[in-house]
Parts: sequence; structure tokens; C-alpha cells
Amino acid sequence: MALSSLQPLRRRNFALIWSAALVSNVGSWMQTVAVGALVTEATGKSAWTGIVAAAAFIPVGLFSPVGGALADRVDRRRYFIGTTIGETFFAALLALAVATGNAEPWLVTALVFCGGCLTALGIPAYQAIIPELVPKEELLAAMSLGSAQYNFGRVLGPALAGVAIVIGSYSLVFAVNAASFGAVIIALLLSHFAERPHNPQQTKLREQIVAGFHAAMAEPGCRLAILLIGITALLISPFIALIPAVAINLLHEGAKGTSVLVTAQGIGAVAGALALAPLAIRFGRRRVIVADLAVVLPLTIVLYAAAPSLWTAAAALVAVGAAYIGVLSGLMTVVQLRAPENMRARILSIYMVALGVVYPIGAVIQGKLGDEFGLRSVVIACAALFAGIITVILGTRTSRRAVLEEAGPATETQPSVSPAVA
Repeated sequence: MALSSLQPLRRRNFALIWSAALVSNVGSWMQTVAVGALVTEATGKSAWTGIVAAAAFIPVGLFSPVGGALADRVDRRRYFIGTTIGETFFAALLALAVATGNAEPWLVTALVFCGGCLTALGIPAYQAIIPELVPKEELLAAMSLGSAQYNFGRVLGPALAGVAIVIGSYSLVFAVNAASFGAVIIALLLSHFAERPHNPQQTKLREQIVAGFHAAMAEPGCRLAILLIGITALLISPFIALIPAVAINLLHEGAKGTSVLVTAQGIGAVAGALALAPLAIRFGRRRVIVADLAVVLPLTIVLYAAAPSLWTAAAALVAVGAAYIGVLSGLMTVVQLRAPENMRARILSIYMVALGVVYPIGAVIQGKLGDEFGLRSVVIACAALFAGIITVILGTRTSRRAVLEEAGPATETQPSVSPAVA
């Protein structure tokens, strides 16, 4: 049972793509750290740091539905290779611009935005491929390993970026990121798996996106998972964006404190991702998700916000990282298992929009309220509100909690959308 979270790595295709994604993700985190430092040094204005960060994140909310519709329409592996080549192109252009002394902040931001667009277009295809690589009983473990590799990148990327900047330059960081995408392309070319047959509707892209939205709302488990991730993104996820404010304004530990807290979250997320599958086997996947949402996540957020020192905050943030990854992986698994196959990429893209659009809104609101009423009080109040809402949604009806389980045969084979909707 202890090794159940690692079982998907026995599958050759999954191990290839997972390992390549880890390499690419380390490169992406290196670039994320480096572009922020680059524009801050060049302009001396923190506003540019926020702008370039938003340029990488906003495309997820804008273009994921388009990527989902396209990924349901074409061969997903070839499509994902295409979007990855596009990411490589813009990362290479960024490295070239910096190396030739043309790294104007507006140009850096534009290139980061373009790369972010390709990422947003490709993510739904990547997520939709995962169920083709592992059997159903290993899907939660596969999603958890995906979260683990993302957070491995979060831990390793910033450290390697610092080393690369010291021994080389910013252009070296961006060149390493461009090269890291090659690992994904090679892994996809070496993988051998057959997608489940699907007959995409050859309709207008807008109609396919609308059909995907209607299909997501029509499937009870997908609808609930999207609602829950939206609530999480609004009330809980902003803790990620507010880590520097906690380190600097509350704990008075400066950049060093920010680094400690970011690393603590990453360590907790990796540990939580590896522990999730064994816990689900022992207690049941639905029970673990509900406990994480209703109790563990809000409680650990309260402990983190109330922490009086850097190291107590870091210890609490390890627990927060573990619980948060449990929620993200668990709800993503619900969508993966319950979404009709021919609509999976589109429904996953709507899930990502719910997270990607609501999260920055929540971060801005909590940040402004924190300035007015105190950050500790605001974070604790949001955690309490979150726990109350989750208890009302999941605690009042057993039938509602039941849709967090895998769909039965009738749900899996039902038509994804009526002709009238399409």
C-alpha cells in the first residue's frame, strides 16, 4: 500500500511523459523566477513584476477552453507536440532577445504572454492523455504524481535559476527552459499508446466550447468538482500569491523568508501527493476528498495564518501544501473519471478556467482586504467561510457527496450533449 502512489511509474508510457514533464516544469519554474528578477532589475518597479507574472497566468483563463475544444477534435498526442514546439519557439526567442541586449520589459512580457498562450492551449490535451496511460484504478495516483512533479519543479527550478544566473546570465536560464521542452517532445515521440476512439463533432470551435460547457454542467460529478475548485480558488488558493506578504509584512523576514515559505509549500505538496493514493486506498477516495475540503485544508490555513514566527509558519505551510494538493488532485480525478471521453479535454479546460480565473480575483480581493483589516484576520476569516460553505454543500446531502465517486456505466456511455445543445 505504501508504494501504491508510485504504481503508475511502472507503466512505460506514463513514466516517459511524467519524467519529461518534470524536466520541462523545472525549466518553466526557472524562467518564472528569472523573468520577474529581470524586469524588476531593468525597471526598478515592482509593477512590472506583477505584469509579467500576469502575462504568464492570464492565458490559462482565456485559452484553455479553446485548447480543450481543439484537443477533443484532433489527435491529442500530435496536437500536444505542436503546442510544445510553440512553447519552445517563444522560450528560444526570449533567450535570443536577452542575449542580444533587446530585453525591453514590454518585449519580455509579450514573449512570456505568447508562451503562456501555447501552454494554455496544450494543458487540456496533456491532462486528457493521462487516462490513456494508466488503468482507472491508478488514475488518482497518476494525478497525484503529476502534482508531485509540478511541485518538485517548484522546489528545484528557483534554486537552479539562481545558479544559472550566477554562472551565466538570464539568457542561459531561458535557453535551458527552451531546451527542457525537448524532453516532452522526445517522450511523446517514444510513447506508444492508442487513444480511445472518439468522433469529434466537426462544428464551429465556438459551438464545441459551448457544448463542452453544457456537458460539464450536465454531469453531476464534473459540475460539483468545478464548483468546489472555484470556491477553493476564491477563498483558499490566494495563500499562494500572498506568501511574500506574509513573509515580509507579517513575519518581517524579507526575501529569505519568502524563499523558506515557498520551499515549505513545495515540500508539503510533494509529500501530500505521494501520500494521497495510499490514503484513498485505506479510507476511500471520496472520504479523503471530503475530509480535506471540510476540515484539513481550512484548519491548516488557520494555523499558517496565525503562526507567530517564520519556522512555525513554514511547518504549517508544509501541512497546507499537502492538503491543498490533495484537493486539487482529488477534484481533478473526479473530472477525469466522470467526463465523457469525447468531451474530456473540454471539460478539463473548464475546470482549469474555474481555477485560473477565480484565483487571481481572490488574491486581489484578499490582498486589498488584508491592507484594510489585517492579513491574518482576512485569511482566517476566508478559511472559516470556506469550511462553512463546504459543510453546507457536502454535509447536507449524501447524494451530493456520492457524485465524487467514479461514474457508473450509464454515465460513461451516455451522450455527451443533446443535438439541440450542439
